[in-house]
Amino acid sequence: MKFVNNFVNNKDDKRLITVLVVEDTPSERELICEYLRQGGHNVISANDGKEGLAKFEATQPNLVITDLVMPGMSGLELCRAVKKTSNSKVPVIACTSKNQDLDRMWGMKQGVDVYLTKPFTKDDILQAIRSLNLGS
Repeated sequence: MKFVNNFVNNKDDKRLITVLVVEDTPSERELICEYLRQGGHNVISANDGKEGLAKFEATQPNLVITDLVMPGMSGLELCRAVKKTSNSKVPVIACTSKNQDLDRMWGMKQGVDVYLTKPFTKDDILQAIRSLNLGS
């Protein structure tokens, strides 16, 4: 597993982080959500990009974790929408099987802050969140 962090946040904020997880595969969505709960985070989940965007707008989470390849609205489309509508510059972690350098570079250009490739461990995903310095 490798991840690249493209986000800088100097806030010394120790509040509980709310994470929106957008993943179309139920087993992977539940695994990510469970890892986050074990890490002490509040979790909201969505089955696809459109539902994810609606939940993002309704709940204003501190962080979005999304798959990139989903039917309907892709994770990159979701990322662009989050970046466009977010006044607080909410970071986005892409959690994907797309592991080529070109995929990673394109994701970062589209606004992905941390690019995490599957398969990953609980520690990998929690470290990716810690790298954003959001507090917890």
